[in-house]
Amino acid sequence: MGALLDSFRDSFAALREPDVQQLGAGRREALDALLADGLPGPREEAWKYTPLRALERRAFAAADAAPPAFDAALLAAIPAPRLVFTNGRFDAAHSDLSGLAGGVSVEALSQVLAKGEPRDANFLLRRYPRRDEPFARANAALAEDGAVVRVDAGVHAGAPLHLVFVGVPQAGDRAWHLRHFIELHNDARLDIVEHQLAAGDHAHLANDVLHLHAGQRAVVRHARVQEDAARATRFARTDAVLAREAQYRRFDLELGAALARHELNVRLEGDGAKLLANGVLLGDGRRHVDTRLGIEHIARDTGCELLWRGIADGRSKVVFHGGIHIRAGADGTDAALSNKNLLLSADAEVDTQPVLVIDADEVKAAHGATVGQLDANALFYLRSRGLPEAQARRLLTVAFCREPLLALEDDGLRSLLLARLDAALAAALGEGDAA
Repeated sequence: MGALLDSFRDSFAALREPDVQQLGAGRREALDALLADGLPGPREEAWKYTPLRALERRAFAAADAAPPAFDAALLAAIPAPRLVFTNGRFDAAHSDLSGLAGGVSVEALSQVLAKGEPRDANFLLRRYPRRDEPFARANAALAEDGAVVRVDAGVHAGAPLHLVFVGVPQAGDRAWHLRHFIELHNDARLDIVEHQLAAGDHAHLANDVLHLHAGQRAVVRHARVQEDAARATRFARTDAVLAREAQYRRFDLELGAALARHELNVRLEGDGAKLLANGVLLGDGRRHVDTRLGIEHIARDTGCELLWRGIADGRSKVVFHGGIHIRAGADGTDAALSNKNLLLSADAEVDTQPVLVIDADEVKAAHGATVGQLDANALFYLRSRGLPEAQARRLLTVAFCREPLLALEDDGLRSLLLARLDAALAAALGEGDAA
């Protein structure tokens, strides 16, 4: 057993309340399964392109009981209502839940657990039987905090809820495990924006699992911006279930961390449920960016539209797995996946795996993936108009990423994310501001 799992075992022994909410036995089972199976190797299909050997040799101390301080200016552009977690701990000082609509409940998981009502935290009882789910197992064993959001039937939440996760430098490398639960009852609406930020350079490990349940005709619009520190490690997993005619519209922007992996699993269980999930993955330097989609069409007349763009520069590696499974009986399904990637360096690597499995009749489905370089003619045209090569390359790269962003209905959010992407590309390509 490597140093990483040893440190997880030590963190479990130091849990403040390992038996809280009658969850002690379940936590122990998750930890024992993780320790018995260990981390998956390259022969595990789900981890074929993301080796864990280097991470396995690292040890991480548990996060401190109290959140560390950081400059509040980092949050100046993030309005209320917002729920803030700093190094894996609920940060009441920087949170501001003013402006929440009636019928919307937002709490930290630590607050929910403190109430001692087991039913309010029963989502923590979920188990992960497969060997290729090591970080979900670690989360099941070690999670003590996170966001718990519930929206009553028929309620439109109004202003977006901002979930903010800040990594702050501390002595030694730290690890934290956050478990989130978001539930919308029938006909409810909610906008969520996740911000994963760094308040300075660090090499911590963040491991998040988010459960989302959307009731009948519920609408969720969810944007996530990952801007972790350049040496950080982040594992994120989203498990969403959509009831009849529910809609889940999602956008992911991956800009930071040395190793970042996100698994998005969506089950369309109700007739007429719809998923729109777009994203942009930016690899530069020696970064490793891995995104895995697992979309299951279970009911009739469901639909998904998946539009992802990847950029690999320097010696980075970008990995994308787009899995769609149309199960027997899911007639009328309309599913589409597009993954296009740019290689900006001869030393960079892109691995893309579009997977489409159809077990139903009368469906419409398409998937495709490409890996290429910038158009030499377009680059020549821009340079002939007086633009320096670096600036011309960035303009073409930003244009390549625009299509997934156009699906965002909020003009302000779309402009914000485009500005973040533009700034990240400028830093990655080592140039000044565009004209």
